Amino acid sequence: MSTKRIAVLMGGSSAERLVSLRSGNAVLAALKRLGHTVHGVDVKHAADVLETPMDVAFIALHGTFGEDGCVQGLLEMMGIPYTGSGVMCSAVCMNKQVSKRLLRQAGLNTAVDIPLTKEGPSRYPVFIKPVAEGSSIGLHRIASIEAWRALQIPAEALHLWMAEMPIKGLELAISVLNGEALPPVEIVAHSGCYDYKAKYSKGATDYYSPARLPPESLRYSMEQAEAAVRALGCRGAPRVDLIVDGGGQAMILEVNTVPGMTETSLLPKAAMAAGIDFDDLCGALLSDAALDHVHLSDTCDGS
Repeated sequence: MSTKRIAVLMGGSSAERLVSLRSGNAVLAALKRLGHTVHGVDVKHAADVLETPMDVAFIALHGTFGEDGCVQGLLEMMGIPYTGSGVMCSAVCMNKQVSKRLLRQAGLNTAVDIPLTKEGPSRYPVFIKPVAEGSSIGLHRIASIEAWRALQIPAEALHLWMAEMPIKGLELAISVLNGEALPPVEIVAHSGCYDYKAKYSKGATDYYSPARLPPESLRYSMEQAEAAVRALGCRGAPRVDLIVDGGGQAMILEVNTVPGMTETSLLPKAAMAAGIDFDDLCGALLSDAALDHVHLSDTCDGS
């Protein structure tokens, strides 16, 4: 791998651009320290990928076009192995409604959906969030019709949003590295809502790893995260966000296929709790780079 040209794809044009740049630059520095031939690419257009000489792509793109299967599909067509999940898994996990249906079919518990119309959700309080965004962008806890109206979501954009019933319990983020769960990270946002501000403002949230749960509850939540990753066909180090309720049930909120790699991100915290430093984590993800599809030219002469 040290002789290959590695491109760290970052930035992009989604709402998570700044977070992606921070993740990408952290990965870039780590891979350089490991001795790899690596350079960063700010991906704003497909041409930025197509025109970059590379043998392997490390995907640090979050959100639209980076985490939803688009760049993965482009790399598949180019025959360039890449880190993380493949095309279909990425697309499915980016859509929270679709991924929740598949998780339920696999027998896993998820947050309860609340019907949402232009008049608002059918009950309060609820969490309102975009169907296909990450980094908790657009997440709102609303408790009244007045709060709903203040969001000013146009009727024609309503299909891009969803509502869920709040769950009381311990909020956990469980990263699953190559199929095995790392120690769960417990999240305690000072504001009571782990939104974008709480996630990326230093000091706004307390983290505990391993989470403050009895050993049997920790093991159970880790097994649920591993099962979610298997059900959706994830690769690499996806992160499963869930809440353990008062009855000890793990309720899955979503699965993130390209977790953040910043200094406040949850995957590096979990890896550190498992004794894996940031550089080794990046190296492990790089070594798992692969393609979903075998190209015909690799298996036959075309005659």
